Amino acid sequence: MGFSRGGQATLYASLKRFHKMWNKSGIEFAAYIPFYPDCATTFISDTDVADRPIRIFGGTLDDYNPIALCEPYAERLKAAGHDVQVTEYATAPHAFDNPLGPIPAAVVANAQTVRHCMIVEEPAGVLINASTRRPFTYKDPCVELNPRVGYDAASTEAAKRSVKEFLKVVFKL
Repeated sequence: MGFSRGGQATLYASLKRFHKMWNKSGIEFAAYIPFYPDCATTFISDTDVADRPIRIFGGTLDDYNPIALCEPYAERLKAAGHDVQVTEYATAPHAFDNPLGPIPAAVVANAQTVRHCMIVEEPAGVLINASTRRPFTYKDPCVELNPRVGYDAASTEAAKRSVKEFLKVVFKL
């Protein structure tokens, strides 16, 4: 389970080739639960994931890591036969489950978002800005500033219920 950049790491930790490269223990996660991950990057063989369920959570109001970017990836995973679901909360901004977050959501001054970038991995692990066909950097024109974060109690409670029910199923409790 991870949140924001940790959600991105959680989501892509499911890729079998990353397991092969980094998981020397051979132990696998029971499931993957990314919250509001950045889904702007398409990795090579990113539909070749561990045979474990993936549950992605995010908010419609998230303009930092829009949940809409995760939906096409989830559809590709489903088409490849994987157990993946995206849960979207209509009133949730980025970091909606942080009770210390502002209500309503507030701008994080100068924070960078790749919400309008399309990043693809080319051979040898190079991330390319799909529109320029050049190596991606955070100085690319698609990188924008000032996304919002904030707390949403109703979405938080709904997400907690969903995760608890999901883990009961995964762990056969």
